[in-house]
Amino acid sequence: MAKQPAPKNFSHWQRTRRLTLALLLTWLLTTFGVIFFARELATLTLFGWPLSFYMAAQGLALIYLLIVAVYTWQMRKIDQRQPDVEP
Repeated sequence: MAKQPAPKNFSHWQRTRRLTLALLLTWLLTTFGVIFFARELATLTLFGWPLSFYMAAQGLALIYLLIVAVYTWQMRKIDQRQPDVEP
């Protein structure tokens, strides 16, 4: 049985999968960490509010926005390296 040649877009999709996996892992660990360690984070204060409250109210939303921004920035770089990628 002959070995199938690797598709020309293999490296593009490999980078895309790695980026997606890394950012999803960041999302999972950040969300889990804030929820799991909420009592410990409540002892720290930020602008007069417990850190757990701040992270739940605003911090996680900012982190999620940062994740989306990193994804967009990195995907643009990945797509520019290989412009003939089929969707």
